[in-house]
Amino acid sequence: MTDRALISSLSTLEDGPVLVQGWVDTVRDQKKVQFVVLRDESGAVQLVNPRAEGRESISDTISALAQGSFISVRGQKKADERVKLGGLEVKVDEIVVETAALPETPIAEDTSIDKRLDWRFLDLRIPRNALIFRIQTTFAHAFRTYWVENGYVELFTPKLMASASESKAELFKVDYFETSAYLAQSPQFFKQMAMSSGLGKIFEIGPVFRADPSFTSRHATEFTGIDAEVSWIESHEDVMQMQEQLMVAGLHAVKDAHGEEIKALFDVDIVVPSLPFPRIPLLEAREIVEARGHKLERNDLDLDPEGERQIAAHVQETFGHEFVFLTDYPASIRPFYHMRHEGDESLTKSYDLIWNGVEISTGAQREHRVDVLEEQAKQKGMEVDELGFYLDFFRYGAPPHGGFGMGFARILMLMLHQTTLREVTYLFRGPNRLQP
Repeated sequence: MTDRALISSLSTLEDGPVLVQGWVDTVRDQKKVQFVVLRDESGAVQLVNPRAEGRESISDTISALAQGSFISVRGQKKADERVKLGGLEVKVDEIVVETAALPETPIAEDTSIDKRLDWRFLDLRIPRNALIFRIQTTFAHAFRTYWVENGYVELFTPKLMASASESKAELFKVDYFETSAYLAQSPQFFKQMAMSSGLGKIFEIGPVFRADPSFTSRHATEFTGIDAEVSWIESHEDVMQMQEQLMVAGLHAVKDAHGEEIKALFDVDIVVPSLPFPRIPLLEAREIVEARGHKLERNDLDLDPEGERQIAAHVQETFGHEFVFLTDYPASIRPFYHMRHEGDESLTKSYDLIWNGVEISTGAQREHRVDVLEEQAKQKGMEVDELGFYLDFFRYGAPPHGGFGMGFARILMLMLHQTTLREVTYLFRGPNRLQP
């Protein structure tokens, strides 16, 4: 191991010899002195090289540097309040070009998102873009901390499946030895299996695949899903309470760790929401949206994207809140395994979570009685025989349970006020993108 110092740690070190390594950001090659801005994964620092007799080799090396070249520099760190970049600089004693970059950089900060995605490794050298994935790490850690501290078990469910867990229309079919398999578009069935296994409370953060040829800003063919399932609930209200506590924990952690950087680089204030989040039954939300002047299609009982924006505006105006749970969805537009309300079979114990006008999650209490599950599957036109292994989960005693699933990229997109998932996904996958 070298004695390399991260640039972010230089301010804590005494003035004197240091080794720094990173990418060349800019070079100012002046007659009497040279300045290089060096950037590593933690920040940037100014290097200075006085042009003087005996330093010709260093000067020539710096003059030839292209942006993006990776260099190692030994020098003298000195605190200097006049230096705008961090209040310190490093005088170069020795410089080694570890890898030289080509002189022409293929992208810039104002390059289109599709071109930047072609060169994603260069795009992520931009501090603003790299920050997204530090935020993602903090957010995921906060979620895991909440779950572990509350007795949840982390699972890693298989992504190769013999049959569908949701809609067959959204499945990727792949060769699997002498037969075929499908890429999992949800860990739903496996989450419920864990409830019948007696694990009690589980969570998973893992890949999800959807064969959906959508080109919208909020869809992807592969994304990271956040899922949780809990036993011994009384209704979907228990699931909502868990999820809103999670969101508060995650946003609190992000605000504490990155709030100032987010404000500086994205001009966004992270708002930690109050508890509880507002709750509005879907049918009431439709009435509110139409009263605001947006006409909804009568044969589509869900809200369209503009309807989601309108109900979010209503909630912000009425409650001063960025989040709202839309509850009690009609059974006709929910999966067969969503539990229905006692006394009103037309409604399910389910919800969508809307954040800043965009749906980020669906949750529900699941139906755990096998005879009811079979009947609800038949009503959806499904073949009960094709659900054999799933229905077996409920033939030997299953507790009342429920859970949710949501996409990680949508959370980041809305948190940072971005317009597309492409900006906040490390390597985006869509109908026309499989590389890099």
